[in-house]
Amino acid sequence: MSPEREIEEVLARYVRAADHRDPTAMSKLFTDDAVVEIYYTGGGAAEPLGELHGAETIGQAVAGQMAAHPPLGWSHHTTLNPIVRVDGNTGTFDAQFVVYDVRGRERPATGWPAGSLGAQGSIVPIESGYLLATLLRTEGGWKLTRHIIRHDLPYAFPS
Repeated sequence: MSPEREIEEVLARYVRAADHRDPTAMSKLFTDDAVVEIYYTGGGAAEPLGELHGAETIGQAVAGQMAAHPPLGWSHHTTLNPIVRVDGNTGTFDAQFVVYDVRGRERPATGWPAGSLGAQGSIVPIESGYLLATLLRTEGGWKLTRHIIRHDLPYAFPS
């Protein structure tokens, strides 16, 4: 597998770990001294929203700072149009992202109404922006060292 494809796979694992709210899978993607920076950039300037330091802290953030999925609900973090560059043992990943809120409809006690067909529920985009990552090739594979999340929409954190 090419180094560029290996880096794309790290980011694919990142979005799946976020969807699953899996702190163990997330922390394995980062170096021990990694930094995640989060910004709102939809207004033109980069407004800092938060910063996380260290693989364990970053991993725990997906379980503690992201909303739990509701019954019949899920999220799908997607990355689009990646630009991947490799220079020796360092690499970068720059991509757009969209997060979709997936909500299944509860099956009625009497069954689906006549004429119902296919998936029942809704899929709504709820977040978008850019992911900018710097990675280091280690003995265990590519690891994220710096990860910048730039949100297009204002972002609220629990107080």
